Amino acid sequence: MLDTDTKRRIDTARDILVGKVPDPKSQVEQITIALIYKFMDDLDAEAEELGGKRKFFTKEFARYGWAKLMSPGLGGHEMLGLYGEGITKMPQNPGIPPLFRDIFKNAYLPYRDPATLKAFLKIIDEFTYDHSERLGDAFEYLLSVLGSQGDAGQFRTPRHIIDFMVEVIAPQKGETILDPACGTAGFLISAYKHILKRHDPSHPSNKSDRSVKPLTPDDRGRLAKNFRGYDISPDMVRLSLVNLYLHGFTDPHIYEYDTLTSEERWNEFADVILANPPFMSPKGGIKPHRRFSIQAKRSEVLFVDYMAEHLTPTGRAGIIVPEGIIFQSQTAYKELRKILVENALVAVVSLPAGCFNPYSGVKTSILILDKSLARQSDTIAFFKVENDGFGLGAQRRAIEKNDLPQVQAELTAYLQALRTQAPIKSIQSIKSILSIQSTAQIVPKEKLAANGDYNLSGERYREGGAKTHIFPLVKLSEVCTVNPRKSQLAEKPETRVSFVPMADLNEHRISFQPSGSKQLSEVSASYTYFEDNDVLLAKVRPCFENGKAGIARGLLNGIGFGSSEFYVLRSNGPILPEWVYFCVMHPLFRDAAVAQMTGTGGLQRVPRDYVENFQIPLPPRRCRRRSWRRSRATRKS
Repeated sequence: MLDTDTKRRIDTARDILVGKVPDPKSQVEQITIALIYKFMDDLDAEAEELGGKRKFFTKEFARYGWAKLMSPGLGGHEMLGLYGEGITKMPQNPGIPPLFRDIFKNAYLPYRDPATLKAFLKIIDEFTYDHSERLGDAFEYLLSVLGSQGDAGQFRTPRHIIDFMVEVIAPQKGETILDPACGTAGFLISAYKHILKRHDPSHPSNKSDRSVKPLTPDDRGRLAKNFRGYDISPDMVRLSLVNLYLHGFTDPHIYEYDTLTSEERWNEFADVILANPPFMSPKGGIKPHRRFSIQAKRSEVLFVDYMAEHLTPTGRAGIIVPEGIIFQSQTAYKELRKILVENALVAVVSLPAGCFNPYSGVKTSILILDKSLARQSDTIAFFKVENDGFGLGAQRRAIEKNDLPQVQAELTAYLQALRTQAPIKSIQSIKSILSIQSTAQIVPKEKLAANGDYNLSGERYREGGAKTHIFPLVKLSEVCTVNPRKSQLAEKPETRVSFVPMADLNEHRISFQPSGSKQLSEVSASYTYFEDNDVLLAKVRPCFENGKAGIARGLLNGIGFGSSEFYVLRSNGPILPEWVYFCVMHPLFRDAAVAQMTGTGGLQRVPRDYVENFQIPLPPRRCRRRSWRRSRATRKS
């Protein structure tokens, strides 16, 4: 556990840097480089005390040693020159191992202020390396500042979610463990700690189990070789290497590798895979090689396909996925779900929207794969986490409500029942084992395959649940025209039409009032066209997430133009615009849409093909009219 003094030092180091190095990732890199720099000097000093020789700061590199750097007689500008030169030249140091060369590769000092560097190195000088586990925990805390989403859609996975997944998958000491999108190696570190705990007789969870044996030196040597990680970013690779090194891995196996487009490691498999792969795809999609079983351009589809294919025959995996994987209707998604259900999937854990706040509002789930259990089981288990021990707002403050322990117990019981081949006809089996009130569901695979879409939303299969579809599902494009053409408009340039900027649309309110009007000649070329009874849906972030949508009514001459960031949904006849509005305001539509957004920064948009292909229930016309009259009467009252 992180001690308060070490936490204070890290916070102070960041506070010193923030004026000159505002980017959090750059702060982490500067602190990492300085810590390793001092670490090498400490190891040299320890070797001398034990009668050995220095190996890091020797010969022409002796002048860069930490003691010389911190000499009281060294002026500020001299310190700046010596340290800046030292970190730049370190990759050419023949006395340091390849791991350290990788850490110092392309390292440089991004500021030239002697006072800042002196204050910064003074704080670094307070760190000691007599307790490697404490230092590893300190580095993990340092990495926690990397919360903001990266350009490739990667972001930090909360520690308690990582630990939950590791406890469920339960990696063993002799198994190979892989994270093909490893980031800062959080999953690998958690898996390593899990194995150490399982073989620690003094751990509170093992005191009553006399069969627990400590790891031998040979066990530890083999264990370190069994962990692998890939990442496309050289910066993430560097941080992963340091993180693993500070947790006792003298030769960590982390590789700069594009899992989706490179083939050189395609034939490497793993017994355990744990990952939170990037959700974002670049414009135009990924261009993968041809060895994937699913032909797709979306990164989340390709990553899940990769992991399912690269498990050994008895392999297991825990994978965080966006909701698009769960019920998106495009062919690639359905093919992927079919493969998972038939060959690998044993359980789905739905996480609450907000788990990844403040840096992403994407609704996610965890897929639990186990190839050997999937072959012998004809059911899939669904679990729902509504509270994970933290508030779901931007601050994520700790709260008392936490469903993770119960879900972990239920899921572990379910997997154990499968391993012992106990008959599982319903969730009652688990309830009887645990004597608890469960919200989980056990669903036959044949039910998931019934209509060919293999939907993995547990609520869809809840008996008596409101989300079970009793009406046929149709694509929105089958009952609506998306963005009708202006050619349908009989143009008269002088005609006055309503003008609707984005600000006119209300959040989560069906009606809105156009703020102005313009001549048709002023708006027909550059703005979005719509008419009375069309549904307007904001497609750009954050307007979409804020619930901006409505039905156009009372337009001048029945015509309106507005923001280019609207989707227009025009009913083709068999469906009321009110029904369309309610469907696109439903969390099933909106949560998955957020996961499908494309673009960068603040210009991410919901793709048109997602809107067109989204399936909605189509009740008989009389039911739709009765439903609308009932909802309108409720609003009036």
